[in-house]
Amino acid sequence: MDPQSLLARRTQVFGAGAALFYETPLNIVRGEGVYLFDADGRRYVDLYNNVPCVGHGNARVADAMARQQATLNVHSRYLHDGVILFAERLVGLQEARLESVVFSCSGSEANEVALQIVRIATGKRGVVCTNAAYHGSTETLGAVSYLGRRKRPSDEVRTFPFPETFRPLAAAGGDPAEPYLERLRVAIEELEGTGAGFAGLILCPLFANEGLPDIPRAFLRRASDMVHAAGGLVIADEVQAGYGRTGRWWGHDGTGLAPDVVVTGKPMGNGLPLAATFTSRDLIDRFRARTRYINTFASTPLQAAVGMAVLDVIEEDGLLENAAKVGAALKQALEQRRSRWPRIGDVRGAGLFIGVEMVAEGQDPSPDLGLAPDPALAVEIVERLKDRGFLTSNAGAHGNVVKIRPPLVFSHQNAADFLEAFDATMAEIGG
Repeated sequence: MDPQSLLARRTQVFGAGAALFYETPLNIVRGEGVYLFDADGRRYVDLYNNVPCVGHGNARVADAMARQQATLNVHSRYLHDGVILFAERLVGLQEARLESVVFSCSGSEANEVALQIVRIATGKRGVVCTNAAYHGSTETLGAVSYLGRRKRPSDEVRTFPFPETFRPLAAAGGDPAEPYLERLRVAIEELEGTGAGFAGLILCPLFANEGLPDIPRAFLRRASDMVHAAGGLVIADEVQAGYGRTGRWWGHDGTGLAPDVVVTGKPMGNGLPLAATFTSRDLIDRFRARTRYINTFASTPLQAAVGMAVLDVIEEDGLLENAAKVGAALKQALEQRRSRWPRIGDVRGAGLFIGVEMVAEGQDPSPDLGLAPDPALAVEIVERLKDRGFLTSNAGAHGNVVKIRPPLVFSHQNAADFLEAFDATMAEIGG
């Protein structure tokens, strides 16, 4: 069926406005490794999708899924050794204090659990997030997503500007972290002055939806200290940042952030719905006593079998090391292109998560904020890369960051092919 007819049928059953990528949407029918294939057999390199983190159609994961589904899959109210082994293996990848876990099926569900945990633990309800964060699509998580730009915070939420060095709040020569810490301090104090009180801070350690900004040194450590001194807890939303994306297991590793709760999701099941919320045994016990939480499709033998297979592939195939090495080389190559393509304002990221910020004027960043974001250019680049067989997207607080986030099996050759297509696109645009 032609794409327009398929789109019309989709709109009829899903309703107008159901999100799709690209001006002319793709009809993708198959995936293999880093590649996706459309209905006409055309191959695309996937540089966006972090759900199949060990590759589309991974045979070891698919085999584990089929074997377990053919053997047993039930809800979570039975004992099952495989589920317990999976949970034990996962908490072994966290800091010692994050010793217990609640399984769920999506990052939104996992963040809902995280918010309940910090609110039960503190007896307060107020939450601080950045002004351009995204933490989920439920009504509760909508209150801590896209604030300050699309809607106003609720009585239980306050925001602060996401920290960055590209368009800093600080004047030249000042402490670049202090203006953001001051805004965080004000947000906490405002909540404490309301009936909500201050329960905690939720953030992505990489500030992924904010555009992967380079952040002032020691900001995350100092922010953690401030939150804890105020009696709050820190939630690290690792749905995008974790599971080897940065070349380490977790996005907060080595950043100084001291999370009390860690959330992960998308890549855990390589396509099977699987998410998790980690915290201390004490906080988990208090959460379970207050909520009697159950989830029909979570903590199941199927989730455990698939989740274990994903961990096996990451570890046995050296995908953390691959993400670190290939990502560093790709980032360096893109940084070198700033002198060739002046519309590239900045290149940021870690491991296989890179953002290329597109600007209207190609001069070096300066404290006067003279670099205007160019979201239209980012969109044009994304569309032209798609036409060349490379799938990316635009993101960031201004929508002007070309977002590069391929499966962890992305290779040096894949990167070289992408750079060739990127150069051709920029030359075509006159970037």
